Amino acid sequence: MGVSGLGFAVGIEPLSSLFAARGVDITATDLATEEAKKIGWVNTNEHASELSALNKRNLCDPAIFHERVKFQVCDMNHIPQTFTGKFDFVWSACAFEHLGSIKHGQEFVYNSIHCLKPGGIAVHTTEYNVSSKTDTVDNEGTVIYRQCDIQEMIDTLRHQSHSVEMDWDEGEEPADKYIDIAPYSSDVHLKLQLGKYVTTSIGLVIQKNFDS
Repeated sequence: MGVSGLGFAVGIEPLSSLFAARGVDITATDLATEEAKKIGWVNTNEHASELSALNKRNLCDPAIFHERVKFQVCDMNHIPQTFTGKFDFVWSACAFEHLGSIKHGQEFVYNSIHCLKPGGIAVHTTEYNVSSKTDTVDNEGTVIYRQCDIQEMIDTLRHQSHSVEMDWDEGEEPADKYIDIAPYSSDVHLKLQLGKYVTTSIGLVIQKNFDS
């Protein structure tokens, strides 16, 4: 059998087509269209209403793409049990900060591990607060994770015998020190101002233990 991957809240990101081009069978998931409209993802072009939207950059031959990639509606706060133990890897790209609270995002990360085969890999990125270790945004449409919130996830996952890789280095190069402010430029940025907080993207790399 080949390698299989599961993507959460994929929107129109190119990762599904990139993985398919490398021989991986992908289940790409996102909210139902009506739910995405309520949140605003459709209006901002961050939601895929059809499978072809995931291959807009033509990273994968269309025939191979449609053979290897399937789309399924999934609410990240209610992951279906049919996903349990089915995948070699899972991922989400700056998505779980939109689940309504810091707690909901943490629970999603824990629950996503159940989708993996023993030894499988989960990679999740999210908004990270680099300007405060105490104050932040919670219980809103977009929350911002502090170091203590990320560390709580790491400690919980390691207590469950999973392996977690984390790099707290915020960088010292000129690009690391530049903070983009609204209205944000079209140039690539590593840090930006969200309200009164400076944020960047941080990633968790988790390997599920081999005994579950």
